[in-house]
Amino acid sequence: MTKLIIVESPTKAKTLSRFLGGDYTVDSTKGHIFDLPKSKLSIDIENNFKPDYQPIDKKKSTILDLKKKAKSADEIYIATDPDREGEAIAHHVREILNPKSKILNRIVFHEITKSAVEHAIANPGKINDHLVDAQISRRVLDRLVGYKLSPLLWKKVRRGLSAGRVQSVVVRLIVEREDEIKKFKSEEYWEIYAKVKSAKLKVKNEFQIQLIKQKIQDQKTADKILRDLEKASYKVADVKKKEVNKNPYPPFTTSTLTQAGARLFGWSAKRTMGVAQKLYEEGLITYHRTDSVNISSQAVSAVRDFIKKEYGDKYLPEKPNFYRKQSKNAQEAHEAIRVTDVNRESSTVNGEYGESRLYDLIRRRFLACQMSQATYAETTIDIEASLLPTTSYLLRASGQTMIFDGWRKLFPNGETDEPVLLPELQKDEILEKIKVWGDQKFTLPPARYNEASLIKTLEKLGIGRPSTYAPIISTIQARGYVEKQEKVFVPTSVGFAVTEFLVKNFPDELDYKFTAEMEETLDKIAKGEVKWQDKMKKFWTPFAKKIERVEKNSERVKIETEKVGRKCPECKTGNLVIRVGRFGKFISCDRFPDCKYIEKFVEKTGVKCPECEGDLIVKKSKRGKFYGCSNYPNCKFATWKLPKKEEK
Repeated sequence: MTKLIIVESPTKAKTLSRFLGGDYTVDSTKGHIFDLPKSKLSIDIENNFKPDYQPIDKKKSTILDLKKKAKSADEIYIATDPDREGEAIAHHVREILNPKSKILNRIVFHEITKSAVEHAIANPGKINDHLVDAQISRRVLDRLVGYKLSPLLWKKVRRGLSAGRVQSVVVRLIVEREDEIKKFKSEEYWEIYAKVKSAKLKVKNEFQIQLIKQKIQDQKTADKILRDLEKASYKVADVKKKEVNKNPYPPFTTSTLTQAGARLFGWSAKRTMGVAQKLYEEGLITYHRTDSVNISSQAVSAVRDFIKKEYGDKYLPEKPNFYRKQSKNAQEAHEAIRVTDVNRESSTVNGEYGESRLYDLIRRRFLACQMSQATYAETTIDIEASLLPTTSYLLRASGQTMIFDGWRKLFPNGETDEPVLLPELQKDEILEKIKVWGDQKFTLPPARYNEASLIKTLEKLGIGRPSTYAPIISTIQARGYVEKQEKVFVPTSVGFAVTEFLVKNFPDELDYKFTAEMEETLDKIAKGEVKWQDKMKKFWTPFAKKIERVEKNSERVKIETEKVGRKCPECKTGNLVIRVGRFGKFISCDRFPDCKYIEKFVEKTGVKCPECEGDLIVKKSKRGKFYGCSNYPNCKFATWKLPKKEEK
């Protein structure tokens, strides 16, 4: 009896073939096999928003091959990924095979291991049509918004632009943060410190204290306080000691993994998810698109056995650590991201894109989440500095020492920092002042978003879903709406112009709360609580009227340009400016279209080539931005990481 298993990835098919017997044939769809044609809207609005899915041209040979293998199989298992995308692929596979006399099963597993796959095969189910509807409704909604708003941008801003239901809201976040930074007015403030010691203790016991409960906004006030502190008497007002337990972090979800990849490795969300995809398809980790922190009982049992054997009883809590789901829409049937074999170390994981590093991080996080708490001894000493009869100031010192590392054994915190040790002091003990000083500081504007903080904000606001963050962040950069500069996102002039137009004319559709509520609606469709066609009609009717009104009445938005500081060499009267086009920045005459002069924009880094002393400039490739010598092809030096200015 021949059995055919259909997955969506050739790598996943190869991994399954390693441990399935000769009765099974494993083949893949190589991704989606059906899609909406790009040349038209492909949504029949009058016919209840029916999508016109068509076979993808490049997949026609794949479809024929799957049909041929299905004919010779007695039983068929569709084993695509356990999410909306996977369910949609399964739905389209069912449509092309349309088996009448065959047994067609849908199987789901969250890790590609022998036991998980065998369990899935022994307990087959059916395609979840609610999940299929959720994916169709998301695709239809995004197509309606994108294909109706984009032509409007061509008329009112510039040709070649695009809009998206979620991507435009993400750009708005970055633009509004930039506006906050521009409007920010820095304010002066002072921090006051002193160094004191105990007169009783013979050993060296100097320690630093800081003035608290006072806001100092100018030097005059700071100088007055410093003069008082120079003459003041110092006495211990209070000593507080307590033990503090710190719990381990929960296992990774899609969101927290991409944040950790950005924070620890400097990776983009796209790279982190790409490497995680490879690890999953190789059977090394569980499914990496998840918002659940749940862990199976078998995995908990295995990791507890490992902790006890490897680290001893004191690192193993009496009961397993349990984590509540972080998202109200997280499905507890799903699992968090963890390794499939806790005994397998990262040194055995191969790959040229950082697979070993990411695997090690996932493995340590999984181990740590089931380890004992870390315990610290915290000491807080309040010091009163007084001048008779009425003037007094309160200063404080805080120290922390580790009593037991617990889960911190796998994630040492501040390995290079010395613990803050404070002397043993008693209340009312007199202290000697050694010196006092003040630090002038200025308030800082809110920080620009980086990969980690942007993803964290999107998840907090409920905008999009974690599995969509990586492609969205890549899209807004590819469209030229934002640029990544020194690992943070900066909006371009095009990003400002598009956001200004959309927020002014479509305030509801660009509203953060509205976007989050739309995501909740899609989740309700996935649960079968509402019909997607009804929700689509409710959205589309007012949206279509608004598009007509805006197209007729709205004013065109001008894209601001940056002057280069040179006259146009062609017309001699215009000034050269930097513009942003479909393929990035370029230089042109500000008299366009009367003068059509253009030249290539070269972004200099201010760093010299270590081989020929030429200028290193920013270049782009399919793999992203890199740095190359301006003397190319005479000098072919290129690097992904910009050398420091003093490096040769």
